[in-house]
Amino acid sequence: MKHFINQYMNKLKSERRKSNNTLMSYMRDLNQYHDYLDNELNIKSIIKVTLGHIRSYVRYLNDKGMSANSIKRAISSIRVYHNYLSDKGLMKDNPAHLLEIPKVPKKLPNILTIQEIENILSAIPSTTPMAIRDLAIFELLYSCGLRVTELCDLKIAHILWDSDMIRVLGKGGKERFVPLGPIAKENLTNYLNQERPDLSKKKSKVAEIFLSRNGNKLTRMMIWILLKKWTANANINKEVSPHTLRHSFATHLLEGGADLRSVQEMLGHADITTTQVYTHLDKEHLKQVHRDFHPRF
Repeated sequence: MKHFINQYMNKLKSERRKSNNTLMSYMRDLNQYHDYLDNELNIKSIIKVTLGHIRSYVRYLNDKGMSANSIKRAISSIRVYHNYLSDKGLMKDNPAHLLEIPKVPKKLPNILTIQEIENILSAIPSTTPMAIRDLAIFELLYSCGLRVTELCDLKIAHILWDSDMIRVLGKGGKERFVPLGPIAKENLTNYLNQERPDLSKKKSKVAEIFLSRNGNKLTRMMIWILLKKWTANANINKEVSPHTLRHSFATHLLEGGADLRSVQEMLGHADITTTQVYTHLDKEHLKQVHRDFHPRF
C-alpha cells in the first residue's frame, strides 16, 4: 500500500507549496498510519479502509499518549491523503471526510524577556571564531524574527546591504523582506569578514552564510544545540528553542507599539489570525504593568 504514499508525496513536491519539514511530517504520519492498518488491522488494500478503521487509529494514537496537536496534524494528513486517493479514482469516496478533528486549546508561545535576550547575547564572547558566528546567528534570529530553517538557508545574495533588508524565502518558497537592524548588521558583517572566509575554504561550494567548523551548512539541530549552550551560560533555566527567539521578536515589537499587520508581514504569516496569538501575550504585559504601577493594586 505504501507506494500510494510515494505517489502522493511526489505530487506535493511537484506543487512546491509545502516546506521540506512539512513534507517529512506528512510522510511520517502516513507511514505510521499504513503500518497500523497493516500490522494491527491486517488491512492490505487501501480501498478497504473505512471511517471506523481511521477512528480506531485515532484512538490508538490517543492511547499512546500523543499530544492533541500531533493527533490533529495526523488527522489532517490522513484526510488530505484520502482525498487525493479519491480524486485519483483509487477509492470510491473519502472515508476520512467525516472524521472529527479535535479542538486543541491555544497554548501561548514561550518567550524571553528583553533582559533575558540581552543576557544570552552578552554571554557570547566576540573573541573566538565560533562565538563570532554564533553571535551573528542569534542576533539575526531575534532581530529579524526568522524561522531557523530560513536562517539555515540564508545566502549572501539574500542580504540587501544598501537598503538594510534581508530577502527571506519562507514556507513554500514564499518571499518576504525583513529589515536588518544596525546591531544585527554589524555582527553579520563581522562574521562574514573575519570568520566565514576560513570556514568556506573547507567546502568552497557551500553557498549558505552560516557554516560549521567543517565548512558545511549549519542544520536546525546544530543551532538548537548552540542556543542551549549559550542559554545555559547566561544562567537562564527556561525551555528555549530557536523559535523562542522568533516568538520574542514578535511579542517585543507589539509591546513596543508595532501594528499587527506589520508584524504579520515580517513573520511571513499568510493568515493574520496566526499572528494574533501574540496580542494575548501583549495583553498579559499590559496587565503586569497595571499590577505594578496602578495605585489601587
